[in-house]
Amino acid sequence: MRDERNAGPPGKRSALIVAPAWIGDTVMAQPLFMRLRERHPDLSLDALAPPWVAPVLRRMPEIAEVIDNPFAHGELALTDRYRLARKLAQRGYDAAYILPNSLKSALIPWLAGIPERIGFTGESRYGLINRRHTLDKAALPKMVERFAQLAEAPGAPLPRPVPDPKLAATPDATLAALALSRPAKLAVFCPGAEYGPAKRWPAAHFAALGDRLAALGYGVWLLGSGKDRVVGDEIVHLAATPPANLCGSTSLAQAIDLIALADVVVCNDSGLMHVAAAVGRPLVALYGSSSPGFTPPLTPRAQILSLELACSPCFKRECPLGHLDCLNRLDPERVLAACLNATPPEVTP
Repeated sequence: MRDERNAGPPGKRSALIVAPAWIGDTVMAQPLFMRLRERHPDLSLDALAPPWVAPVLRRMPEIAEVIDNPFAHGELALTDRYRLARKLAQRGYDAAYILPNSLKSALIPWLAGIPERIGFTGESRYGLINRRHTLDKAALPKMVERFAQLAEAPGAPLPRPVPDPKLAATPDATLAALALSRPAKLAVFCPGAEYGPAKRWPAAHFAALGDRLAALGYGVWLLGSGKDRVVGDEIVHLAATPPANLCGSTSLAQAIDLIALADVVVCNDSGLMHVAAAVGRPLVALYGSSSPGFTPPLTPRAQILSLELACSPCFKRECPLGHLDCLNRLDPERVLAACLNATPPEVTP
């Protein structure tokens, strides 16, 4: 938002957030919202978001309303974008913060006539963004920093530290809705990773870890989307003590609530890893083809495990060398040790 000293008459201001299309990116955007509300307490923030990330935004107290962004990735649908923009124009937003770097993501705020349109230059969006930031990757090595930078004037240094995301959770209601009881000690595994198999710790390793934790008195729940159901079933099949496979059986909002109950969460580099960090749970984050330098879990309660092989991070969806050593060689015993180290003292076996 503009400096209030340069603004017009005092009054309630409103801004539109054009949200990312990934769950983890959406979580990492929350510190931007925190900064905006801290500096402008009367600011009302709405978010234009795809339906699959909307539940995350609804767990952020900074967001007043989530508006459905119905457009699929790569879909232009210019006429439909214009219709949505005309509806948004009636809301009289003072500013729009456009978090994705694509040209299409900047079209609706421009078509809606929102006067101040803030974002990185991105795909040559010179006419669509009128408060343009130029990305300095060396100065802003983390994604969370890049989002937070949009609260500053272009070219201004980013004040640090950047706050960690904090999502609200209502676990009791979700336990009742799903007819679940929390075990005395609970480990949650998130075995999926939307980007591809090069980010997924092997199912056999998850099964072995689950057996070790079950022997120590833990109940183990598997959480993820419907796409993760297959890998969840594989873990159940390989385990001597089968965990509860809840992949695809919960909504994202319910998954947030169940993760908030865990004594320890074991995740690949995924959207649910960032959710676990944002609900403050002890977390073991497993990195293979990706790098914790760019999108680490934003919590002091996370332990990051990465073998840091010469071939990683490669940022590929599938292992280009065919062996996936970066995750296959990350053995369950090492992850178990991290789990027991991460678990709060009152529930450590």
